[in-house]
Amino acid sequence: MRYLLEIAYSGTNYGGWQLQPNVNTVQAEVNKALGIILRHPTFCVGCGRTDAGVHAKQFFLHFDTDKEIDNDFLRILNRVLPFDIAAKSLKVVAENFNARFAAISRTYHYYISFNKDPFVFGNAARLYKPLDIDRMNEASKLLYGKKDFQCFSKTSTNVSTFICDLTKAEWYLENGLMVFEISANRFLRNMVRAITGTMVLVGENKIDISDFEAIIKSKDRCKAGKSMPAEGLYLTEVKYS
Repeated sequence: MRYLLEIAYSGTNYGGWQLQPNVNTVQAEVNKALGIILRHPTFCVGCGRTDAGVHAKQFFLHFDTDKEIDNDFLRILNRVLPFDIAAKSLKVVAENFNARFAAISRTYHYYISFNKDPFVFGNAARLYKPLDIDRMNEASKLLYGKKDFQCFSKTSTNVSTFICDLTKAEWYLENGLMVFEISANRFLRNMVRAITGTMVLVGENKIDISDFEAIIKSKDRCKAGKSMPAEGLYLTEVKYS
């Protein structure tokens, strides 16, 4: 049978989601924990992949097993998983269901702190000067719809298209933090952190909104701003049809 497992994790101690040689990853830990409980080698497929240091408040994966799974499975799984990975829900899905390709929408949040706070350290990016949130929200409007976002993609990425359909891009204040919320049908590697870093330049009045528009049209990663640090980024919602 195929199961869909929902997890959440802090990415601080991991080299990202995806399996990599000689690097501890979230996928490796989940595979190991499932293998221990199910007593057979288990390979899970994630809804996407987060980079090193990026967190996930909601992340889905599927795995296959012929073993019977009872109501204690999640409790036992959480005892086996490391402290920074939590299993949240589990359900049976169709044998041909794919956690990655069946997802129709993903939402990320990026958190920025302007104060020295030991309880936020490692969970938000730190900036030292206030940003013009109104200008940033004005620039955000340019992101909506189906566009080529090659200018915000990691240059070494091997993808068939750079087109993404953005349905939300908004800045707001929450609990003393500045938050960027962005939703789309898909995201390119490093895309959210590159967009955020470029929009920070808008908020710092270092580039105009017209410059931001020109960067998008350029399809040139070198013209966009630097990527923001990984610790401020969270995958927060994944939707299925």
